[in-house]
Amino acid sequence: MHQIGVVGVSYRHAGVDEVARFAVARPDVATRLAALRERLAAAEILYICTCNRVEVIYATADDSAAGDARPDVFQVLTGREPHAGEAARILRAWTGEAAVEHLMLLACGLDSAQTGEQEIAAQLRGAWEEARAAQTCGPVLDRLIGEALGMARRVRGLTAADRPPSLGDLAAQRVRAHLNGTAARVALVGVSPMTRRCATLLHQAQVPLLIINRTLAVAEELALAVSGEAISLEDFRATPPECAAVVFAAGGGESLLDEAALTRLRTATSTAQLLIDFGVPPNIDPRAAQRVGLFRVGMDDLIEAAQERRLSELVRLAPVRAAIDERLTQLRSELATRSFGPQLSDLRGAFEQIAAEEVARALSAGLRTLDDGERGQLERLAHTLAHRLAHLPLAGIRAAAVHAGPEALEAFFEAAKASRTRTDTEKT
Repeated sequence: MHQIGVVGVSYRHAGVDEVARFAVARPDVATRLAALRERLAAAEILYICTCNRVEVIYATADDSAAGDARPDVFQVLTGREPHAGEAARILRAWTGEAAVEHLMLLACGLDSAQTGEQEIAAQLRGAWEEARAAQTCGPVLDRLIGEALGMARRVRGLTAADRPPSLGDLAAQRVRAHLNGTAARVALVGVSPMTRRCATLLHQAQVPLLIINRTLAVAEELALAVSGEAISLEDFRATPPECAAVVFAAGGGESLLDEAALTRLRTATSTAQLLIDFGVPPNIDPRAAQRVGLFRVGMDDLIEAAQERRLSELVRLAPVRAAIDERLTQLRSELATRSFGPQLSDLRGAFEQIAAEEVARALSAGLRTLDDGERGQLERLAHTLAHRLAHLPLAGIRAAAVHAGPEALEAFFEAAKASRTRTDTEKT
């Protein structure tokens, strides 16, 4: 795990505007992944951006320990070199087992603004698919992301009876409170895990829905699932229909509606409208919305509301935290054993070889009078003793591999090899 690193920025220590500085528009992700891999000299790299975080996950190219890559990530994602101390102040970094732990917490929703939410797993899977399509993901990150998503599936089983809420749930609650029991239509702009969750909850509440997306076919697929209508983003900009509320959750890095389009949206409905904006950067310019008289709820507002229940959610999800710790322990042992598997096999072979050589020496000297049956028994006894005597040090080395660094174990095997070489030299 020592070659794994994560660099990120999230709502935990930065405002939404600061997170947005590191967001990359979806069409540019493949190019930026390549630039990140080159700058970090990484073998594999993955980029994930959600409504409240940006994370870069990487594996070193030469199997060396991951170092502090914050200045490099800062430069590639923002397009400029950081000032002295700026990258360390804004970005957070995890390496080795801490990076693996962070990714599991992320996939399971324990690091989310709305603790325990499940949409983050879908977003992580989407980022994984983008990295694989860009050919920047390989066996190390494939295994790591697979482990994280597997843990997320396990968590869903642990919490199946009481599904943890998400920011999508919070947005749906805000919309229903705004509707106040009326049957007014609600528009959802962009097809993402958040809008899908909102659509599901609002459909269950029998709220009429309008699904909007740049690609009409994608909007139509979601609209069919929630008995709604679908139009393209271009048509929505030109002639927005009457909507009591609009939920925005689309990528792109630019405002989806300019001030003229917002004015058309405002005049299309006679009652007060609610805008909920999941975009990072914002899908709607807050100042433009204010100028045309639209009430906008942004990510800062949603995160603040979510934080009020964070502690109680963490206590409720304590079994999830325990499951992550258990899997980390298992994974640490598995990876350590796999890493030093060839050396362990060689060491066992050395024990058996030493025993075989000593038996052969005895049979050629003091025990040369033994018949073939007795010789065979002695050889089998020596093999069994060597195997059993090797078990104790091998078990100790496996345990040490879990806690000791790779350098310490490499030093042990080098010393054992040198000792064996000296012994062979003395015999000759």
